[in-house]
Amino acid sequence: MTKKIELKTSKNNLSVSDYLNVIENEQLRKDCKTLKKIFEEVTGVKGKMWGTSIVGFGEYTYHRSNGDEGQFMATGFSARKSGPTLYIMPGYTDYGRLMEKLGPHKLGKSCLYLKSLEGVHLPTLKKLIAQGIKDLQKTHIVTIT
Repeated sequence: MTKKIELKTSKNNLSVSDYLNVIENEQLRKDCKTLKKIFEEVTGVKGKMWGTSIVGFGEYTYHRSNGDEGQFMATGFSARKSGPTLYIMPGYTDYGRLMEKLGPHKLGKSCLYLKSLEGVHLPTLKKLIAQGIKDLQKTHIVTIT
C-alpha cells in the first residue's frame, strides 16, 4: 500500500521575491534573480518556494523502494554562502559535453555548485535545465505548472 510522505523541504506559499530580495551579498542576489528568469524561461512556469531556501520549478512524483510516495521539485536553485546551487534532479552523469561548455562549476549528485554566474555560459545552462527536465520525464511523472 502506497503511503504518501511529506518532506521537510516541501512546496509552500512563501514569496520567492521576498527570499531573493533579502540575500545580503549583492552579486549573489543579482545572480539568483538572473537564475529565476532563466528557469522561468526554460520551464515556462513561475518559481515556488520549497522549504525556506529553494526556488523550485515544476514537481515530480517519486517512489521509494518501500512503496512510499512523495513530491519534490523538478528543478530549481538556492542561494548558498558559497554561491548559487542548482538542482537537476536526474543528476549530471550523462551531461559531459554540456558540462565541458558550462564554465567554472563543481558537481554533487543532483547539485551544480557555482561561485557566481561570471564565466558561466548561459545558453549551455539553459540546455542543461531543459535536458534535466526531459530526462526526469523519462522515469517519473513530472508536472510543470
